[in-house]
Amino acid sequence: MGLLKVKTQLKSYFFGLLFIIFSASQAQTIKLQKTETALKPSQCSGQFEAHTLEHETTVAGGQNVRMFEANGGGLALGDLNNDGLIDIVLANQAGKNTILWNQAGLSFKAESMEIGDTRAVMILDLDADGWQDIVLSRQTSAPNFWKNQGDGNFTLELLPNISKPLYTINWADLDQDGDLDMVGATYDAALLNAFGNEFLNSGNAGVYIYWNERGRFREERLASEAQALALLLSDLNGDNRPDILVGNDFAVPDRVWLKAKAGFKETQLFTQTTHSTMSFDTGDLNNDGKTELFASDMHPFASEEIRFWTPFLNSIQDEVNPEGDPQQRENVLQFLGRKQFQNQADAWGVRGTGWAWSGKFGDLDQDGFLDLYVVNGMIEANIFRYLPKHELVETNLAFRNTGTHFEPKPDWNLDSNLSGRGMSMADLDQDGDLDIVVNNLRGPAMLFENQLCEGSSLIVELNWSDSHNPNAIGAKLSLETSMGTLYREIKTMTGYLSGDTHRIHFGFPKDTVLNTLTIRWPDGSVSEVIKPVANTFLRLAR
Repeated sequence: MGLLKVKTQLKSYFFGLLFIIFSASQAQTIKLQKTETALKPSQCSGQFEAHTLEHETTVAGGQNVRMFEANGGGLALGDLNNDGLIDIVLANQAGKNTILWNQAGLSFKAESMEIGDTRAVMILDLDADGWQDIVLSRQTSAPNFWKNQGDGNFTLELLPNISKPLYTINWADLDQDGDLDMVGATYDAALLNAFGNEFLNSGNAGVYIYWNERGRFREERLASEAQALALLLSDLNGDNRPDILVGNDFAVPDRVWLKAKAGFKETQLFTQTTHSTMSFDTGDLNNDGKTELFASDMHPFASEEIRFWTPFLNSIQDEVNPEGDPQQRENVLQFLGRKQFQNQADAWGVRGTGWAWSGKFGDLDQDGFLDLYVVNGMIEANIFRYLPKHELVETNLAFRNTGTHFEPKPDWNLDSNLSGRGMSMADLDQDGDLDIVVNNLRGPAMLFENQLCEGSSLIVELNWSDSHNPNAIGAKLSLETSMGTLYREIKTMTGYLSGDTHRIHFGFPKDTVLNTLTIRWPDGSVSEVIKPVANTFLRLAR
C-alpha cells in the first residue's frame, strides 16, 4: 500500500508538472488581435508650446490660501468616449471639477462635473463594461465612483464597503485574481483640522486594502495612522507582483509593504527617504531591467534665490529627527541594490527641485531614456506671510536623462511658474510624443505640447476584454531594440494624486531597429509581437 501511495503521488506530481508546463507554453502563445495606426506628423519648434486650459483650481478663501487648501488637486488622462483621443479630468476644491473632451488638434470642450472638493483623480474601466470610469478621492469624505454611461454622462455609484475619508487612493490587481483591488490612505492632519476630536475618536485613520470580491470590497487595515500624500502600487522588488508604498507628510516615515505568499509584509527597503513626501514615480532610468524610484520633497534647487526660502527654513531648523531616522528634507532617487534601495539623487543632480509636488518620468525627447519633469511652488497665508500674495514662486523643472545623470533643460520651455500640483503625461495630439498637463493652484491649468521633434516612438494600448482588469493594469512591457531593451509598467496613478493613461509610450532614436515587444500580463501570461513598426499606435487585444 505504501508503494502504491508513493507511485500515485509521483504520478499526480508528474501530471501536475505537465499541466504547469503546458499552461506556461499556452501563455507563451496567446493570440492577440493587432491594430496598427500610423502616428501623425508633429509640429516642430524644438521646445514645448504652452496652452492655457479652461480650468482653474480655486479655494474657499479666494486669493487667501490657508493650511491644507495649499495642497491643490490632481488630474487624470484617459479616453472617456472611446474615440481614440485622450481626455482630461481636472480636480477642483472650491469650484467644480472639469472634464475636457478632446476634439482633436489639441482643441478641448470643457464640461463641469457636478462636484468639486476633490483631491486625487483616476480614469479606469472599473466595472469592465468597455467604458472608462472616473474615480475621485475627496477632501473629507469617501471616494466617489462616477460610472461612465457611454453617452457622455456619468452617474455616481457606491463603492460597496468603502466609507473612509481617504485622501489618496490607487488601484491594482493585488492578489492576481483578475479584478482590481484598491488601496487608500488618510491624511490625518487635514482631517483633524476639519473634524477635531470627532476624527480622533472615529477610528477611521490609516492605510487600508480593499479586496475586490465579486464587486464588493473587504477591508483590511494595514496601519492605524497616516499622513499620506502619495500612494504607489508598483513592483518594487522585481518579483512581478505589485507592492504598496505610502508616502507620508511631516515627520511620519514612509511605509512599504511587499507582496508575500499570504498578503503583504511590511519591509524596510530604504536607507534614506524623503521627510515630507509629495509624490512617487518608478521607471527604469538606465535600461538595465531594474526599477528606480523618485520621491519629491521640499528643497531649494541650485539656481533658486534662497532668500525667499530663508524665513521658512529658519522656522524649522530646531526640528530634529530621532536618531536613526532615514528621513531628509530633499528628494530621493532610489536605485535597487542587493537587498535595499540606495539614494543617488545628489549624483544624478535632482536632490532639490523646489517645493516639489508631482514628479514623473517620461521619455520627452525620445532618445530611449526616461526624463524627469517636476512641478513646484507653494502658496499659504501663514507659512509665506512675508511674500507677496503669500506665494513662493518657482519655475517647474525639466531634466534630460543622459543615461548616467539628469541635466537641466530650461530650453525645453517647461519652466512655468503657476504653482503646479497635479501633473501627468500622454500623447494628446496623436503625433507619438508625450505632452504634459499640469493642474495649478490659483491659476489656469496648462497643457504643454511637445514640439521637440526628436527620435521616434511606439504607442501601445492593451485590452483584456474578457477579464475584470480590461486595461491590464500591472502589465509589464519590454521592447527589445538595437539600442537595448526598454521597460515599462502600466500603472493607474503616479506623481501627486494624478491618474495616468494606460497607453504606454516608448521613445527611441530614429534609426533604432525594433525587434520584439514582450507583454507580461497581470496573470503572468506572456505575449510577443515580432518586429513592431515604429511611429505607430499599436492596439493589442487579448
